[in-house]
Amino acid sequence: MESTARRLADATPATRDRYVDLLRVASLGTVVLGHWLMAAVTADGMGNLLAVVPGLQALTWILQVMPVFFFVGGFSHALSHRSLERRAGGAPVYAAFLRARLRRLLRPTLVFVLVWTAAALAVQAAGHGRGPLTGAALRIVTQPLWFIGIYLAMVALTPPLLRLHHRWGWGAFAALAGAAAAVDVLRFAAGVPYAEFLNFAFVWLAVHQLGFLRADGRLRRPALLAAAGLAGAALLVAYGPYPLSMVGMPGEKVSNMAPPTAALLCHGLWLVGAVQLLQRPAERLLARPRAWRAVVAANGIAMTAFLWHLTAMLAVYAAQLALGVRLPEPASAAWWAQVPLRLAAAAAVTALLVAAFRRFESPAAAPAAEPAAVPAAGSGPRAAFGTVLCLFGVLGLSTTGLGGLLEGHTATLVALPVTAPAALATVLGGWLLVERSGASRSVRLRG
Repeated sequence: MESTARRLADATPATRDRYVDLLRVASLGTVVLGHWLMAAVTADGMGNLLAVVPGLQALTWILQVMPVFFFVGGFSHALSHRSLERRAGGAPVYAAFLRARLRRLLRPTLVFVLVWTAAALAVQAAGHGRGPLTGAALRIVTQPLWFIGIYLAMVALTPPLLRLHHRWGWGAFAALAGAAAAVDVLRFAAGVPYAEFLNFAFVWLAVHQLGFLRADGRLRRPALLAAAGLAGAALLVAYGPYPLSMVGMPGEKVSNMAPPTAALLCHGLWLVGAVQLLQRPAERLLARPRAWRAVVAANGIAMTAFLWHLTAMLAVYAAQLALGVRLPEPASAAWWAQVPLRLAAAAAVTALLVAAFRRFESPAAAPAAEPAAVPAAGSGPRAAFGTVLCLFGVLGLSTTGLGGLLEGHTATLVALPVTAPAALATVLGGWLLVERSGASRSVRLRG
């Protein structure tokens, strides 16, 4: 892996925006660390440290960095789609764009889901699926997949949203942000049922649109953006129906995350402005070969580490119980004393899992090789429909978890009942459709 990272780092073109690569891996790394720290596990089950110590919820205004990942996604999608269009010489590129992006996301994701599904079936068939910790593990291990489902929607909507961006610029972002605010009005003031779920699209697509603006060099006043976002979030939390925490909390009536709210959108503006302010010092650091090689190596395994980090954390706690090590009460002095050891152990187990499964993730730090041909327009609708199936299947798996597979456990995705087997079948069917979208007549790329 080190030699591959060195080769990719040495081959990096001078025009590559290295800071974006750093933001990608740093945002995912922060999410991983946050999940490890928030897990409040005892022999009786699993809770959330932020619920045990509510004062720590203010830290989510710094550590809830998923908006940064979606912002980086918008930047990368804009560059990738424009590159394909230039090389295609006017030929349709939608299907090729979707296939390239979905392969990077879904290959490691499907391997993760299939391995965990087999393990869940074995555990439940042996009659061990109802224990407090086992049940919690089977329930939460797929929850982080929600972000992959949302990301798939961003990929599918990149071409039309890029067209809006080319025409309206900041106006396209303002329209999405305004729609997000209107949804909250319908939700909290008018009580319109199910309206809130529209903000899974409007809030995250607005953040994604900021990535387009960065790709065009139009985020020229990051300090103003950060100040406006921070002030907006503070006012909404202080005087509106929004909670302090920027992550979901167990039992709360209103969540800023699920579904997203205008407060979370303001939080995203604050974070995007803040990371833009840090760009110049970070670029000086990334000019050093050793630092850049580390970013290249981390990007090559970032998705695999993200998928398996909860598995590693659960393995650490399971090992403690198996060895008879007492699990202290969350937030107690003994609990805090064990934090460094737990984090080190979770990192070590994650490294082992990455070593086992990284082969399913393509190297991420160098520009991905573009396909040799771009499918004709007829394959576009097939690719789009397959992407929609993958999107709903991944979100379904995130919602249902893998508990109760043998009992036909059902969960609700928005207003639709869904089971884990049905969600998995939907993902696989969508994947096949996207792959087959390239089987039709093709045109050669220029160059």
